[in-house]
Amino acid sequence: MKIIILGAGQVGGSLAAELASEANDITVIDTDSTRLRELGDRLDIRTVVGRGSFPTVLRQAGADDADMLIAVTSSDETNMIACQVAYTLFRTPTKIARIRESAYLTRGGLFHNESIPIDVLISPEQAVTTYVKRLIEHPGALQVLDFAEGKVQLVAVRAYYGGPLVGQELRFLRQHMPGVDTRVAAIFRKDRPIIPRGDTIIEADDEVFFLAATHDIRAVMSELRRLEKNYKRVLIAGGGNIGERLAEAIENRYQVRIIEKNKSRADYLSQNLDKTVVLHGSASDKELLLEENIKDVDIFCALTNDDEANIMSSMLAKRLGARKVMALINNPAYVDLVQGGEIDIAISPSQATIGTLLTHVRRGDIVNVYSLRRGAAEAIEAVAHGDSRSSKVVGKMIGEIDLPPGTTIGAVVRGEEVLIAHDNTLIESEDHVILFVIDKRHIRDVERLFQVGLTFF
Repeated sequence: MKIIILGAGQVGGSLAAELASEANDITVIDTDSTRLRELGDRLDIRTVVGRGSFPTVLRQAGADDADMLIAVTSSDETNMIACQVAYTLFRTPTKIARIRESAYLTRGGLFHNESIPIDVLISPEQAVTTYVKRLIEHPGALQVLDFAEGKVQLVAVRAYYGGPLVGQELRFLRQHMPGVDTRVAAIFRKDRPIIPRGDTIIEADDEVFFLAATHDIRAVMSELRRLEKNYKRVLIAGGGNIGERLAEAIENRYQVRIIEKNKSRADYLSQNLDKTVVLHGSASDKELLLEENIKDVDIFCALTNDDEANIMSSMLAKRLGARKVMALINNPAYVDLVQGGEIDIAISPSQATIGTLLTHVRRGDIVNVYSLRRGAAEAIEAVAHGDSRSSKVVGKMIGEIDLPPGTTIGAVVRGEEVLIAHDNTLIESEDHVILFVIDKRHIRDVERLFQVGLTFF
């Protein structure tokens, strides 16, 4: 595909890297020539210096025959105008824009071709809020992802010494839990992927990704690690967009407190949140944390827009006795450095957002795409169409499908029914198939599996 990306920041840069590695024709536009030079040196892409909303700049970037425009600059207005120009002058088929301001997002009917022509809206703040909220709802999980409108979840956990399954072969999972059907989709051991088979032995410290129907998730987690008590007390550092949205989303179920440094922002939060206690101060103030009984906090979430502040306040909170800490970290180089040490979970906003974008870049009928392990692997939900003549998957049992290397099918959702994948599971037309791809070089082959042949038409 020929894709123009507006904005070479964290999201734009990560997306360019992701898409360039899949042989797409990528052009990145930004006003910052130094940032573009860095990207151009690292990736096989074209770069154009200029304002992405200007018609001349878009034409220079190849908008005349582009398949897609992805506007992810830090300005909502620039993103909206760029999509308008791309639609009016160049008839660009797909226009995706990052809109952060909730004042725009809450107005129905604003974004369609007759008004502001944006096909897909993405809100990184909303994506991160949802991501953090799921982690709070599943104590002990490193990542929790929804498929098939929440009927199936993919959960990553770290296997612990003493877990019932640690040191056992995977085939024992069924004997241990005869009433629960689950599938281990992948295992990462010391950052290396392992394709799970019946005789694969789970070791302590393995990162295990498993799929199960949503109501069975806690039962499966208990096999891999000591089941943690549900969180009750949540302390949020930073009352920006993400901190406010998270507090709003969880304050009816948890005891929530927010620490906010800016006085006027703290006043605003205290007026707009119902049950959340708002504290004015710094999250790295030891006295304040002790005063707020940090040792009784179940989870401390550092969500400011400053990576270093998030890392330091999380480490301090952990030192002072917080049960679990998570930090929002924009710089991808930091994420691997800190996760799993003092900081239990490091959240990368660009990785949380990128799945939404990839869903629209993939060919075939792809409903959901999630980036896993900082982009090393991918989980995909694809819909099977056609019949046994026109489709490579419909009418076949999973054991008969010629899957690309490093690819496993984890589950099939048929209407309301969740079928955990086994070799003799038959795929029917309109089934939602959930796949796990460890080797990103084979993404195109996975897409081809779900493209319908001409006989279907």
